Amino acid sequence: MMETLRLAVLMTCHNRRAKTLACLEALYKQVFPLDVEIQVYLVDDGSIDGTGNAVRTKYPEVKVLLGSGNLFWNGGMRLAFAEAIKYNYDYYLWLNDDTILYPQAIGTLLATSQHLTKQGYVKTVVVGSTQNAKTGLPTYGGMLPSSWWHPLKFYLIEPGNEVKPCSTMNGNCVLLSREVVQVVGNLDATFSHSTGDIDYGLRTHKQGGSVWVAPGYIGSCEYNPLRHQAWDESNLTLHQRWEKINQPRGLPIREWRVFAHRHAGLLWVFYWLLPYARLLLKSAFHKLVTD
Repeated sequence: MMETLRLAVLMTCHNRRAKTLACLEALYKQVFPLDVEIQVYLVDDGSIDGTGNAVRTKYPEVKVLLGSGNLFWNGGMRLAFAEAIKYNYDYYLWLNDDTILYPQAIGTLLATSQHLTKQGYVKTVVVGSTQNAKTGLPTYGGMLPSSWWHPLKFYLIEPGNEVKPCSTMNGNCVLLSREVVQVVGNLDATFSHSTGDIDYGLRTHKQGGSVWVAPGYIGSCEYNPLRHQAWDESNLTLHQRWEKINQPRGLPIREWRVFAHRHAGLLWVFYWLLPYARLLLKSAFHKLVTD
């Protein structure tokens, strides 16, 4: 008799009712080659567009948790993760609510994880790569270092026909084995938004685990450049730039300090202060050329 795999799907949402429902629809249409039992934990982080009620009505089996409205991605996922960990699932899946899974997506992730287990890799994180639905270009997935001198810079790698090792990942669609969760734990509460997933991948390696990119694309997700230098807009004052970079969706200086100290080695202070030094220099240069 085939053993049933228990999978917790972790999601967080805020005022994206249509996208959240579309994500859940694709999730519940998954074709599983194995006997899989899924339980969705969805944090409704203060939505005022009726997302929570719509999910409860259409998918009553989803466990909807209420957030404060200020959790952002990392905080919302932490809350869902903390609740799911209580029940010791075989696997945990991070899933962004703007990701539309292809029918075989979770089956591919599970098969990849089980293949790695047979190869001796037990504490595994398997990353699902997403692509733009219109262009087919990669949007999120596994990452490798992009600079020989900067330890905190990474580039997105394209999936191939075989599983690939990677350094860390975006958290849009990520499968974690029970064994890796037992040693790495939850996402770090230090981070507000998008740094938490990258930190988790790097911590996995430090705890003796491994991070891999599954073969092929598992779904579509539009690229959302939340942190792409909104503070570099030419019409901003230095004060406005500083406020923007320190927002949860930016690069908050206290959070970046923890990340740099943890992952940048002996020269961590240099890498911590580098983006803020650049901000000051760009602001000074803009003032010079406009005065």
